[in-house]
Amino acid sequence: MTNVTADLMMSLDGCIAGPNAGVGNPGGDGGAALHAWMAGLASWRERQGLSGGAHNRDSEIVGEWFDATGAVVMGRTMFDSGEKFWGDNPPFRTPVFILTHRPRPAEVKQGGTTYTFVTDGVHGALDQARAAAGTRNVDIAGGAATVQQYLRAGLLDELQLHVLPLLFGEGLRLFDHLGVLHQELEPLRVVHTPNATHLKYRVVTPRTT
Repeated sequence: MTNVTADLMMSLDGCIAGPNAGVGNPGGDGGAALHAWMAGLASWRERQGLSGGAHNRDSEIVGEWFDATGAVVMGRTMFDSGEKFWGDNPPFRTPVFILTHRPRPAEVKQGGTTYTFVTDGVHGALDQARAAAGTRNVDIAGGAATVQQYLRAGLLDELQLHVLPLLFGEGLRLFDHLGVLHQELEPLRVVHTPNATHLKYRVVTPRTT
C-alpha cells in the first residue's frame, strides 16, 4: 500500500532550517547541524555511493526510509537549492516530482533519479508520484511550505521526525502557517539514540476547516 509520508530532521524547538534559509543558503545559518548525524551512517553513505559507515539503530531507521520510498515530491525552492549540490547522480534513486509555477522539461539523471516539473499543484504532483511509486511510499521531502501544504490538504498519512538536541531560537519552523488544523496523530514508534530521538506518527483524522 502506498503511504504519503514526510521524514524530516528538526530541532527541539521545531526548526527544519536555521535563520536566513534560501536558495543560496538551503539549511539556513547553522542548519548543517541538523543533518551532520547522518553523514557517518552506513545507509546514508551507501545512498551516496560510498562505503563504510556505522551500522546502528540510526542507520536502520534511515535505511528503512530510503527502502520504503518509491517517489519523491518537493517544492521548487528545495530543488533550486539542492540541484547543484546533488549533481548528475542525485541520492534519490527514484522519480522526483517538483512543484513549480515555472515549467521545465523533464530530466533523467544517473542512478534511477528523474525530475518531473509539475505545474498543476499538490494534488497533481501526488497523483503522478503515486503512479510512479507503485506499492512503495511517496515521500514529501520539503521544504517546510510544501509539507505544510500537504498537511493542510489532509494528504499526509505518516510523519516521521528526527528530533536533534538543538535549539535554534529562530529559523524555518515546520508547523507554522497551518491555519486552523484538526489532525489527530497516532504514535507508531519512539526510538531514542545518542544522535536523535526518532518519532513516527500516523495521521488518524486528516481533516481541515
